[in-house]
Amino acid sequence: MDIREEIAGLKDELIALRRDFHMHPELGFQEIRTSRIVGDYLENLGMDVTRGVGKTGVTGLLKGKEKGKTVMLRADMDALPVQELNDVPYRSQNDGVMHACGHDGHTAMLLAGAKILSRHKGELKGSIKFIFQPCEETMPGGAKAMIDDGVMENPYVDAAFGLHMASEIPIGMIGITEGAVMAAGDKFVIDIIGKGGHGAMPFLAIDPVVISSYVIQALQTIVSREVDSCDAIVLTIGMIEGGTAFNVIPGTVKLTGTVRTLNESLHREVPGKMERIIKGVCEAFRGQYKLDYQAGVPVLVNDAEKTKFVRLIAEQVVGKERVQAFPAGMGYDDMSYFMQTVPGSYYYIGSANKNKGTDYPHHNPRFDIDEDSLLIGTEMHVKLALGFLKGSLQG
Repeated sequence: MDIREEIAGLKDELIALRRDFHMHPELGFQEIRTSRIVGDYLENLGMDVTRGVGKTGVTGLLKGKEKGKTVMLRADMDALPVQELNDVPYRSQNDGVMHACGHDGHTAMLLAGAKILSRHKGELKGSIKFIFQPCEETMPGGAKAMIDDGVMENPYVDAAFGLHMASEIPIGMIGITEGAVMAAGDKFVIDIIGKGGHGAMPFLAIDPVVISSYVIQALQTIVSREVDSCDAIVLTIGMIEGGTAFNVIPGTVKLTGTVRTLNESLHREVPGKMERIIKGVCEAFRGQYKLDYQAGVPVLVNDAEKTKFVRLIAEQVVGKERVQAFPAGMGYDDMSYFMQTVPGSYYYIGSANKNKGTDYPHHNPRFDIDEDSLLIGTEMHVKLALGFLKGSLQG
């Protein structure tokens, strides 16, 4: 029996795992049930299992018959604070929480991959680390917490691979790109401080609402006038909070937003640029400010060699004509922390099928996946691990 046939034999179990996780979604660092199921599953496969890594993360170590390199396969487990609108038997049973990004599928695929690979333990020259990560959706994420807990050591990880379901890509296709593939993502909070007063007598006040309006516009000049036009950057104010009544000038206004960029050097420069502009605008209007800039997630960069390897495996799995370049995006994924530590590659499994209604965007309350994609993702996990440890593209 070849790998694909082995995976096909697990199809019912694979779908059942995914649907169970979908019905019982848990937010970041709250994945108690999910991590328990994952840990028990890996232990039943005879692996060395460590629980509570990075708070609620789980790792499984599969050791081959001979010593060699160690490859890491990663899945994220957390859900989103979204109310599901899908009318399906496996609809979320946790009110206001939903797997609206495919992490239920990620977790199920890696468990199925672990089962297949455990059957081939005797063929392995080296080890496989199965990383089930908590809290990908919330900055700074669970990857850094797992790294801080030593997940990349004992044994040392030589390469890291991860995948993501993609509702932008048709079922049966795989997307992969060398270099920067997902953006750095930061969060900032700006308090604009003025002097409260009567709405009818603004000359006796220092209006933080007006100052905020100028700050919001001035910050966009970073994007339009201070950054190379060929560099992608987004600076978004997502929340404006201030005021208690229509006729009262408040004392403060709070602006909360995010910065995204695909250039790590630019990523480090943005906080200084923002501070200079905010300070200048506030001084011009007699106001003050506080800037809390929270560095979140670094740029996710695919190693050239490892990405070529992923492409060759993908061509084996779905055929050369179904492997496409996937353009870099301004979303973020803290897989980037793992890949700052070791070289690796992050790729996309197409899950869109308009006829099945699985082409809604990620984070949408009607997001779902074509479950046939689970077989493709599992096959990628298995063949990447086997091929890497064999030092070839066989398996």
